Amino acid sequence: MESPRDAGAWYWQQAFSSVRIASRGRKPQRTIQPGDSLVSQLLQNLRFALRMLQRSPGFSFIAVLTLTLGIGFTTAIFSVARPVLFSSLPYSAPDRLAMLWEQDGNGDRSNMGYLTFRDFEARSHSLSSVAAMSTWQPVLGSSGEPERLTGQHVTARFFEVLGVQPQLGRGFLEEEDQSGKNRVAVLSYGLWQRRFSGDPNIVGRQITLSDNPYLVVGVMPASFESLLSPGSELWSPLGYNATLPWACRTCRHLRVIGRLKPEVPEDQAARELNQVSENIVRENPTEYVRAGVLLVSLQKQITENIRPILFLVIGAVGFVFLIACANTANLMIARGVQRQGEFALRTALGAERHQLIGQMLTESVVLSFLGSVAGLMIAWATIRIVVANAPAGIPRLASLGIDGSVLAFTAIMSVVTGVLFGLVPALLVAGGSVRNFISDSGRHSPGRSRHLIRRSLVVGEVCLALTLLMGAMLLVRSLEHLLKVDPGFDERNLLTMEVEASGQRYRTNEAVVQFFDHSLSALRAIPGVTMVGAVSQLPLGGNFDRYGVEIEDHPRLNPEDNPGADRYGVTPGYIEAMRISLIQGRAITSTDTQDAPPVIVVNQTFARREWPAESPLGKRVRTGGPDGTWRTVVGVVGDVRHVSLEAPQTYQIYIPETQWENGDGSMVIVLRTRSSPAGLVNQARDLIWSIDRGQPITNIATMEQVLSGSTAQRRFILLLFQWFAGVALVLSAIGIYGVLAAGVAERTREFGIRSALGASRHGLLRLVLRQGLMMVGAGLLLGIPGSLALNRTLRGMLYGVSTNDATALIVTASVLATVGVLASLLPALRATRADPLQMMRTD
Repeated sequence: MESPRDAGAWYWQQAFSSVRIASRGRKPQRTIQPGDSLVSQLLQNLRFALRMLQRSPGFSFIAVLTLTLGIGFTTAIFSVARPVLFSSLPYSAPDRLAMLWEQDGNGDRSNMGYLTFRDFEARSHSLSSVAAMSTWQPVLGSSGEPERLTGQHVTARFFEVLGVQPQLGRGFLEEEDQSGKNRVAVLSYGLWQRRFSGDPNIVGRQITLSDNPYLVVGVMPASFESLLSPGSELWSPLGYNATLPWACRTCRHLRVIGRLKPEVPEDQAARELNQVSENIVRENPTEYVRAGVLLVSLQKQITENIRPILFLVIGAVGFVFLIACANTANLMIARGVQRQGEFALRTALGAERHQLIGQMLTESVVLSFLGSVAGLMIAWATIRIVVANAPAGIPRLASLGIDGSVLAFTAIMSVVTGVLFGLVPALLVAGGSVRNFISDSGRHSPGRSRHLIRRSLVVGEVCLALTLLMGAMLLVRSLEHLLKVDPGFDERNLLTMEVEASGQRYRTNEAVVQFFDHSLSALRAIPGVTMVGAVSQLPLGGNFDRYGVEIEDHPRLNPEDNPGADRYGVTPGYIEAMRISLIQGRAITSTDTQDAPPVIVVNQTFARREWPAESPLGKRVRTGGPDGTWRTVVGVVGDVRHVSLEAPQTYQIYIPETQWENGDGSMVIVLRTRSSPAGLVNQARDLIWSIDRGQPITNIATMEQVLSGSTAQRRFILLLFQWFAGVALVLSAIGIYGVLAAGVAERTREFGIRSALGASRHGLLRLVLRQGLMMVGAGLLLGIPGSLALNRTLRGMLYGVSTNDATALIVTASVLATVGVLASLLPALRATRADPLQMMRTD
């Protein structure tokens, strides 16, 4: 005789089969049998998963959209970080490459002098090859507009050190690395294509650079990346003349790179190089402040500035990814609750629990795969936006894109994500018994543990969203404080343009001064221009020209202890055009000619620190060492922010360009106008070219654009955080809404009974809202300590704001609470608007 359990199982099996056959009008589908192969089971699970997702288009759309955002942003940031953090440098054996730096008086990195470089090249046994380099900005002459190029002067073994060879021609010969014999050049692939139309006969052809003929001996391959000098398009031998003054040991203006021998560890090489340094200092005791060399791997050198930012962004997008997984897991749990009857019947029909878990995991992976495919489009768009908005200094931007490694990463992500958000729901809802389903009378009760897990996931989402929102708010407030910093000049209605005076015509300082005098005179005649001047380096323009300053009445025992100052070679009218405040004395005037007494203007910080109790006017200072010219201080002007708005204030000196011994072949012209200067660009450029058509005019920008560019890195980080915080906020709202909406659907009978027993609509509204606010409140209480701790990683990127800023915390918590109320409101209203009798009839 059959037991009641067997009879019940038989009844439900027959009932389920009859209903299925009747409803579909065809034979029932074959179920997985124990003897089926793994492949056949996977294929059957896949077919069933696709059918089930097709029957629930609303659920499928929301789940795929959520995963698209999470996987798409994660893939995009991986694409950005991979070439910088995880890929090897595009050179031969890149782990053997290292930068060599001398140590200054503070033990910090310093460039190397030419004679010091040659000593290291001759004496080191740890390096297989070594090369020195300096910047080079020649003017390419052609039939079109003159173009100032960015390049490098390098020693002959430069390409050998990197382990790369030209695609066409050759590199440099040792005999070409001599003064007078170095008029040869190697072109980048891009320059070859852009200016010479990819001429296959370019090798052996002469080109004109700054009025000098150069012989092209090679072209680098398209894959070559100039990471040591981004943007460089040509190279020429250094050709140093060791008898010239700037070849001295204290003239540290060369960067040095070396290749370690294969068998030499980095620490051993560092010890050996330091010993060489000590020997050099011992032989030249008056030429060095201290002995020692800093050996820095090239990988670290190139990525050290951007590495913290990328790790910060990776952490932020990781939070978005976890929120997306939590949201999808909640959706899967809610859908699993609705399918309890199905799982119970399938169990009664003989399905094993692991088979049901496998089926749900298959559905999860399918959802994740669909999200990954759509996420690639999000990733592609995000990469384009990152490249367009990335500030200068991010290496290997040209390597960004979706390649095979990114596709492999996305494929792995789809599987991992599917398992991550699908495993817990599968374990929770699979394997329900028919008896439990019958005892619940068809009500899809999720159980206490499932309620707890779903609400815990939402609480976790709120915690993560709070951290992202708090970080974004701190960055916003930091940028607000930074933009309130007085740069020391008036950036409004100010046009800037960099003008070159190069070539054979301008070999003397007198010719350079005359060219700029004529150019400024022509520009003053433009209607609407009120003031014109020129300067050797523009504040916040990315230029660095510093000199040691000796003060006559405050001599230092060691000349190396003399303070450094930003040097501005200026023409009359520059200080007035920039509207830099004059505090004492006078500015530079037209009477400060080459034959007049040498004068200098200092900034307020210089004057206050060096002459705190007396006037600096009439004091004398000099630059350029013992052979420099003593100059009389004739004026004190306000401080100007030069490096950045947040950098500490520096010493600054203003010297008449006519009295500067070395001359400045490149200067920035500034035009003060009555209104917006944008419309004067073409007229100003044509006037300068009317004086000399062969001189390039570059970096044309308003001073407002220059000021905005100085904060580009902060704006870039803020942009990314705003994206991620916004997505996190939306996903959190969806999570709160989903849990409450599912809860209302599951408690339909309970709400009907409450309403029938006299519960008011306002009471039901408060009940549901309270549940939503409790989840948000728990998330805030748990997330605030973690947010304050994690946001300490932003400390180096904040200005004028602490990581526990009360205003940012209050605003962030208020935004999340408001979003929580709005997300809870719709399910709450739905619970109050249904008819009680209809609720109680709901199965």
